[in-house]
Amino acid sequence: MIGSEAYESVMIALEVGATAMTCKVGARDDSAAWYGNERECGQAILDFCSNTGTPRSSIFYTTKLQQNKGYAATKRAIDTSLKKCQGLEYIDLYLMHSPLGGPQKRKESWKAILEAKEEGKLKSIGVSNFGVAHLNEMIESGDELPAVNQAWAPLVRGERFKHPTIVELARHHSKTPAQVLIRYSLQSGFIPLPKSSRRDRIIANIDVFDFKLSDEEMKRLHALDEYLVTDWDVTDVE
Repeated sequence: MIGSEAYESVMIALEVGATAMTCKVGARDDSAAWYGNERECGQAILDFCSNTGTPRSSIFYTTKLQQNKGYAATKRAIDTSLKKCQGLEYIDLYLMHSPLGGPQKRKESWKAILEAKEEGKLKSIGVSNFGVAHLNEMIESGDELPAVNQAWAPLVRGERFKHPTIVELARHHSKTPAQVLIRYSLQSGFIPLPKSSRRDRIIANIDVFDFKLSDEEMKRLHALDEYLVTDWDVTDVE
């Protein structure tokens, strides 16, 4: 999601109350250098704050390092992202987009990210799409650990909206399959980031706090695990 679509999506989300925005650049409307929408996300946040009197500190902005190319490249990438954010002054959460690059480049890139946090450019830092082996590598290094490991596609890219169990639970709670999956993530202790550019779906994605899945319903959803890979398997990355 790029250009005006990214800008408009962020504005809609902020207007309907989704102030925990994640801006990734490129393919989705939560931001990352890979998605090419940092500038639009940043401008939308600034415009919203200006129009409504909302403090910048009330908006949570996330973006990502596109590639793990080492210390110097990561320092430059962080500064570039800050410039594209157009006046946000800092990034609330900065993530390594993936474990690609190998152990040494990951370590060097993380060092640059840690330094940027100490300098106040980044408020919090984390990783994205890391497997257990990559996380263990970070634990063994003795460095500060990531605050979060962000995964994606909490709605399974829509591939299981017609699953009989999910459809049944949606009907029982008078909700959509997407809302059931979001609620499942929340009750599992995850922070889901569903993507949409449509106002009605953004509103529906927020409307998940007036019902609760029972323990038995959660067990039924847990049992559906089929190791479904909707894009790429991070455990294969060295």
